[in-house]
Amino acid sequence: MDKLGDAFDAVALYFSALSEPTRLRIMHCICEAEKPVSQIVEEIGATQTNVSRHLGIMHRSGVLARRREGNQVYYRTADAAMVELCRGVCKRISERMDETMPLRRDLLRLMPQVKRKPKPRAA
Repeated sequence: MDKLGDAFDAVALYFSALSEPTRLRIMHCICEAEKPVSQIVEEIGATQTNVSRHLGIMHRSGVLARRREGNQVYYRTADAAMVELCRGVCKRISERMDETMPLRRDLLRLMPQVKRKPKPRAA
């Protein structure tokens, strides 16, 4: 396969990480803060098996990072650009909708702004 084909394969894999509604729910759940798998399962209302499968796919694609602490595995977004991309797509879709549609409001709330720590001032 040529280098351009390899590059397109990598891009497709990256985008496929969010090509399923459960994965979008997971991204929404953890876009502001790291959470353990048990909390993600509870918040999105899916089974442990299903959530774990999707977390694995998202982790392998580089969208999520994880760490283990005792028996708990914690996930967080690994790529702020992906969160911004999701937010931008939700905003774009909501702009196409009638303002009275409840779905529009839901989309605008889908990806809350990540609270960023202020950068320390140089002395």
